[in-house]
Amino acid sequence: MMQPTQRPKRHPDHGIALIAVLWIVAALSVIVTGVVHSVRAEVRLVTAARQSIEAVALGEAAIMLVLQDMVSRNDRPVRWSRTELVYQDRPVVVELMPLTGLIDINNAPEPLLARLYAVAGGLDVKAATALAATTVQVRSERDGRGRMQGFEATQDLLRLPGMGYDLYARLSRLITAESQGMGRVNAQAAPEEVLAVLADGNAAQASALANRRASSGTDIDTTALNGEFIGNTPSTRYRLQAQVVLPDGALVFVSRSLDLRADPRLGLPWRIFNAEHWMQAPPAKGV
Repeated sequence: MMQPTQRPKRHPDHGIALIAVLWIVAALSVIVTGVVHSVRAEVRLVTAARQSIEAVALGEAAIMLVLQDMVSRNDRPVRWSRTELVYQDRPVVVELMPLTGLIDINNAPEPLLARLYAVAGGLDVKAATALAATTVQVRSERDGRGRMQGFEATQDLLRLPGMGYDLYARLSRLITAESQGMGRVNAQAAPEEVLAVLADGNAAQASALANRRASSGTDIDTTALNGEFIGNTPSTRYRLQAQVVLPDGALVFVSRSLDLRADPRLGLPWRIFNAEHWMQAPPAKGV
């Protein structure tokens, strides 16, 4: 009589070992996936940084080309202008503006400062008037030798009570502490946002004037602007701003403020006294 075949008994440790192996494989898979994502993110960051550095270099080169052309022609522009050029097969836009086209926080009359704070800053009339009075008071303080201290840079406005970072951010592109003008604004050189201040907040009128100037390259009609704040004092100081488009649609802005009087120390026909650059994110998809 045949004996039934006995099956070998499964050891319980074998199942535990299999589960452990599966857990290890799963953990390794998660780790590898994380490493891949991390590497890809780092590659994107490095690529973005490289593109940004290249864009800044392109912007600087374009600004230098415009400057060299100005110096070679002994040109001293008195109005805002826009130059489109191609450098290393990349399109670059350079805007040139005499600093008298901005509002000089060291010399602007108090009513103009109040209008700036109300129109561009978004303050109500009472708060704007009070802040303008404080601005004049602070800039008029005298040092130990009896000289008016003024503001060395636009960032000094942040010392004023009531001047927060959000308000300063709305004003920073419209003001200067270095125009060395008489405090009135050269409307022919003013950017659109400053034209809006001179137009008592009429943004549509300011936009129409700016577009007409950009398309025709001629002087704008300033009769509709507040003549109390307009002047045409010549200046040797300019701001040149280059705009470079990145592959993802982001914009890199390169800005240089300079004086066209020669710098004998460096042997250059101009003196750069302020340099900055920043990036504007690409527009959201579907917008």
